[in-house]
Amino acid sequence: MHHDISPLCAADIQDQLQKRFAYLSGGRGQDGSPVITFPDYPAFGDVPDKEFQNVMTYLTSIPSLQDAGIGFILVIDRRQDKWTSVKASILRIAASFPANLQLVLVLRPTGFFQRTLSDLAFRFNRDDFKMKVPVIMLSSVPELHSYIDKSQLTEDLGGTLDYCHSRWLCHRTAIESFALLVKQTAQMLQAFGTELAETELPNDVQSTSSVLRAHTEKKDRAKEDMRLALDEGRSVLESIREPLARGPEQSPNQDQLDSQSTVQRLLAQLSETEAAFDEFWAKHQRKLEQCLQLRHFEQDFREVKAALDVLAQKITTFTDVGNSLAHVQHLLKDLASFEEKSSAVTQRARTLALEGEQLIELKHYAVDSIRPKCHELHQLCDQFAADVGQRRGLLGRALDLHGLLEASMKWCDEGIYLLASQPVDKCQAQDGAEAALQEVEKFLEMRAENKIQELSKIYQDYEPILTRDLLEHVQKVFRKQESVEEMFHRRQASLKKLAAKQTRPVQPVAPRPEAPAKSPCPSPGIRRGSEIHSSEGSVLRRGPYRRARSEVSEGRQGRGRSTGDEESLAVLRRHVMNELLDTERVYVEELLCILEGYAAEMDNPLMTHLISTGLQNKKDVLFGNMEEIYHFHNRIFLRELENYIDCPELVGRCFLERMEQFQVYEKYCQNKPRSESLWRQCSDCPFFQECQKKLDHKLSLDSYLLKPVQRITKYQLLLKEMLKYSKSCEGAEDLQEALSSILGILKAVNDSMHLIAITGYEGNLSDLGKLLMQGSFSVWTDHKKGHTKVKDLARFKPMQRHLFLHEKAVLFCKKREENGEGYEKAPSYSFKQSLNMTAVGITENVKGDAKKFEIWYNAREEVYIVQAPTPEIKAAWVSEIRKVLTSQLQACREASQHRALEQSHSLPLPAPAGTSPSKGNTKDVRKLEERKTDPLTLEGYVGPAPLPRPPEKGRGWSKTSNPPEAPEDNDGWSSAEEPVNSSDAEEEGRAGLRKLVPGKYTVTGLDEKGGPDALVLRSGDEVELVQEGDEGLWFVRNVSSGGEGWLPARNLSALLGQRGAPGCLSSPESSAGSALLSASSSCSESCAAALADLQG
Repeated sequence: MHHDISPLCAADIQDQLQKRFAYLSGGRGQDGSPVITFPDYPAFGDVPDKEFQNVMTYLTSIPSLQDAGIGFILVIDRRQDKWTSVKASILRIAASFPANLQLVLVLRPTGFFQRTLSDLAFRFNRDDFKMKVPVIMLSSVPELHSYIDKSQLTEDLGGTLDYCHSRWLCHRTAIESFALLVKQTAQMLQAFGTELAETELPNDVQSTSSVLRAHTEKKDRAKEDMRLALDEGRSVLESIREPLARGPEQSPNQDQLDSQSTVQRLLAQLSETEAAFDEFWAKHQRKLEQCLQLRHFEQDFREVKAALDVLAQKITTFTDVGNSLAHVQHLLKDLASFEEKSSAVTQRARTLALEGEQLIELKHYAVDSIRPKCHELHQLCDQFAADVGQRRGLLGRALDLHGLLEASMKWCDEGIYLLASQPVDKCQAQDGAEAALQEVEKFLEMRAENKIQELSKIYQDYEPILTRDLLEHVQKVFRKQESVEEMFHRRQASLKKLAAKQTRPVQPVAPRPEAPAKSPCPSPGIRRGSEIHSSEGSVLRRGPYRRARSEVSEGRQGRGRSTGDEESLAVLRRHVMNELLDTERVYVEELLCILEGYAAEMDNPLMTHLISTGLQNKKDVLFGNMEEIYHFHNRIFLRELENYIDCPELVGRCFLERMEQFQVYEKYCQNKPRSESLWRQCSDCPFFQECQKKLDHKLSLDSYLLKPVQRITKYQLLLKEMLKYSKSCEGAEDLQEALSSILGILKAVNDSMHLIAITGYEGNLSDLGKLLMQGSFSVWTDHKKGHTKVKDLARFKPMQRHLFLHEKAVLFCKKREENGEGYEKAPSYSFKQSLNMTAVGITENVKGDAKKFEIWYNAREEVYIVQAPTPEIKAAWVSEIRKVLTSQLQACREASQHRALEQSHSLPLPAPAGTSPSKGNTKDVRKLEERKTDPLTLEGYVGPAPLPRPPEKGRGWSKTSNPPEAPEDNDGWSSAEEPVNSSDAEEEGRAGLRKLVPGKYTVTGLDEKGGPDALVLRSGDEVELVQEGDEGLWFVRNVSSGGEGWLPARNLSALLGQRGAPGCLSSPESSAGSALLSASSSCSESCAAALADLQG
């Protein structure tokens, strides 16, 4: 017996088992011994020993150890064989059988000879078999049945046992395969469990998620393997039970029962393994999930803590307590906005702390790490809320303090206004004094609560917020209050004295006439005009708050401007300043509302579905640079304006310092046509309706997009109003300069909007220099080289052209209006012609129309007769063109200085023979000679004014005579001609007797000591012509003060320097500037006529 042979599997020796030279049918002996049958197999002797040993070893390993311990019964069927084969088979089995034997039953050959031979041979060779168990020779099958029951024998041995060798082999292979699979599955689960147990928990969210995902995937694969193994085991068990199900009358043999038991045992083992693995995985998964929760909590904690630290840092920067009531309200609004935006962070922090507490309640393994973080989050949130509350409390106290200061300032202003409004003349009477006294006492009684009572109490109550600037402001307001109180006390005491006077009885005595106020001796011209003008016409007619400039006016008025007038002006200035600040704050709020309510919402993913396709990615087109405008006003301009609340007369400096930043409006206005076009296309978009609904706006977005345009035009109105009440203040010059600069910006903005609408110009418009003026005109052409009929037709048929005057060229364009209404009209200009200014000349006057002038080119080869809408616009254009040409003259003089000096000397003017000059002409000559010694500014050129020979027929400034084609009334002037003589001719034309056109002029060269109305008019004043007198005198009215007086024409200079642009953004105001332009070109006619009279 060999027990050391390793167990085999059916799959390993399947071919050997299929030979069926031995099989285990499942039958049992009477004592339960397993029966191994050796069927009749003729080639038994040819089976190799290795195969025989493998089959024997495998068959003996199948029964249980208990059954195998009883011993095997061998049934050797050799009925069809010979004795020699029987002997060999018995000897081979005896030598190689690996297990215990109980009995060997041999069915001997059935032939007579072989049966006899086997009996004799068996008796003599019994000892040769060397078996420890009996070997029984059976002659027939019935004898076999006496040893083994028929139910335990197969059909070929006369039994009833159902046995199929191929089915048995299939079952054995499946059972062993399933057993191997169960073993491998158990080993795999054990290795996987070891891996899970040895895995270290990661320290970040991503790694933890990766580990959990990887382990879950492995678990799923293991569970799938177990499911497949269970399915295979159940399939094997079903295949074993199948034959029994088909024949219920047959009871299973022991081998079948053993196979079922084996498969069921393996299935149970697999199920137990799966259950143990599921339990282990649940613990491991929970730990990984808790680790992931912890890593998420730690990551969120770091982010929230960083956000809370940023909030804590920001709240420390809120140190400003405001410099005015509106400023504090703005700070409170900013704090509320900051708190609202910060609420998301604090809410997230509190939510995270609650999540941590829930983890603690769920018995998280890292309780000691979670609990301190939850406490820290609560502490940070509480600290931030406390800081915000403290800040709000400080601002609330600042609001109260500024409310007190504002109330005190308002009390002072109202008091000053009350004192200034009380008529002093009526207070001289007792009734008037009593009424005024009652007003004063009533005011002091009713408004006493608005005053600051105790300064020390203010210091005590508001000590935490009293910065140095605020303390100075409090002291300043208190000093002003004390000053006003002192004024009231003085007025009260004075009124009490007046009210307490005893009135005398009225006497019927005529009042003694008062001597009229004496004025300086009037000039002869004034005496001659005395029949027309009364003595009251030469006094200054003051405005309600303007100081009288002449002693005559002061004498007639009886008193100058009092302290009350100045206080009243201060109140008015403060009112204008309040309006400027209030409207500025409203403007900033409206801009912010549009940027947050519309522009920011265009980037909101939740609103994307409401935005139409044509509106997508068009935010910059729709809103332009509104955000840049908002930041300028909110961060810079509004804060600087608030610094001038106590000195409004100096606010012009604020505008001047920030004038460059106002250029942002030019970019906005240039984009306005594109914005309006986009709005017209998309105005019905649901996005705009939704935003308007959220903002609760009554007006649509396009109304708010006009706000910047309206605001930039509002400034010049406020500056004019402030300048009106600040004539005698320190900042008057700054206000005037700021007003001029704002108007210049308006004109530049308006010009640029027209300039960008030019189409068809192939060059670069920026190369033409600065745009000086632009406007629409009627234009006739008269060219030398043109056809006669074309020339005649051109004379009578004007063309409507829009002219753009640059420093280097003048452009002729045709205006084309597009469809639309109101501001939605978007004109464009088609380029037609360009004239280089170096070859341009002008003729100021054209016969028959005071609104026409000529622009000629290349020595009048091309002549353009231009008709302006008004004489004032013509004068402005002529003046501006003359400035350009004069600057070119200056450049020519500098380039040829030596030649200019040689030609600058001219012969003295000869006296005409045989002619005695009249009195008027003599005076004109004397005046002309006097003017020769005075410097004359020709729009930028200053120099001596010698008298050259006047032109023979023309009355302009040009030295050369007109060509035959030129009209007789050519007052032409061009920088392309001789520069010195052209300038001199102009000065000659101005030196003669001047015939002025009614309009507005500037007083120049007036000697205040010796002038006829020195106390009424001074150099630099703007005056308006009223009536012409004798000897070149004019009766004029001062535009600013209302004073009137006589002045010589030589002391009047036309206002040609001011320019206006019709149709600009500030059209109501700029048109007034245009009205100041007189038709001074007619002066050239009077000058030329005077020179002709002197020579003739």
